[in-house]
Amino acid sequence: MATVSIVILNFNGRHFLEKFLPGVIQFSPGHEIVVADNHSSDDSISFLKATFPEVRILEFDKNLGFCQGYNMALQQVTSDFFVILNSDIEVIEGWLEPILGMLKSDLKIAAVQPKLLDYHNRDRFEYAGGAGGFIDKYGYPFCRGRLFESIETDYGQYDDIREVFWATGACFVIRAELFRKYHGFDADFFAHMEEIDLCWRMKKDGYKVMYCGKSAVYHVGGGTLPHSNPKKTYLNFRNSLLVLIKNLPFPEQVVKVPFRLMIDYVAVLKFIVDGKWKDAGMILKAHWYISTHIMHFIRKRNAGSIGFKKITGVFDGFLLFHYHLAGVRKFTDLRF
Repeated sequence: MATVSIVILNFNGRHFLEKFLPGVIQFSPGHEIVVADNHSSDDSISFLKATFPEVRILEFDKNLGFCQGYNMALQQVTSDFFVILNSDIEVIEGWLEPILGMLKSDLKIAAVQPKLLDYHNRDRFEYAGGAGGFIDKYGYPFCRGRLFESIETDYGQYDDIREVFWATGACFVIRAELFRKYHGFDADFFAHMEEIDLCWRMKKDGYKVMYCGKSAVYHVGGGTLPHSNPKKTYLNFRNSLLVLIKNLPFPEQVVKVPFRLMIDYVAVLKFIVDGKWKDAGMILKAHWYISTHIMHFIRKRNAGSIGFKKITGVFDGFLLFHYHLAGVRKFTDLRF
């Protein structure tokens, strides 16, 4: 029997653990449940020890961030499959079995995500993962069920099984051997888009990343870092460029990275006009980081990188154009 470990990274999330961990325990019988604590200053640890003695606790002596926190935690886990689960997710009965069935049925499937729905609006998709992640030819990520800020209502239109470009790190089930082989998440990302980078690295070698519409979970979203926090702007703009620098073949980089930088400056102007000076500054800070660390990430480039045209889950168009100028608001209106 293949073994499974459900690993939840916690940082000052005692309220989420109290609310959602009982459901994880109830609806995941027979699987190891691990909470890795990123040096919380609340009473998360004492609460876990007193309330959930069956849960394995890993304690770190500092906040390692999402990427390194999971990397360090999963070095101490020996199961065949890792379930990376955000602390602010509600699971329901039968949530895991369809995903594990897919992984067991095909050794080329590296990772799977379920349908991600909004905890507060339960018939709507959730921003962080929707019904599977895709990317456009300039590296802008999006989801079925969510194009930028436009969120679709779930009426069963994505209750399928489909190969995608990336699976959300909010609920990410991966073969342990592959997580180790690819050295997990890139710790330089700290948080945000690390799952896109990892999925791209695996897809480069012919592995598949899948979406399972037969499983669903409910995500609060923004539990650790709210969408309005300028630090999220910094991480999103910085890491989006890092994904391209690390994984695109050089000829494509020459065209697409400068284009992305140009579009970023349009975003800077938009933030200034809207009075969001901190967000504008965070984009400039992200560019400064890229310029001062460019050689570090060039050295980390993956051998044998392949372009978008050879990978499933890429939209061969410019999503910003289709969204803002053509008025496309639904994934089904994009032509793949």
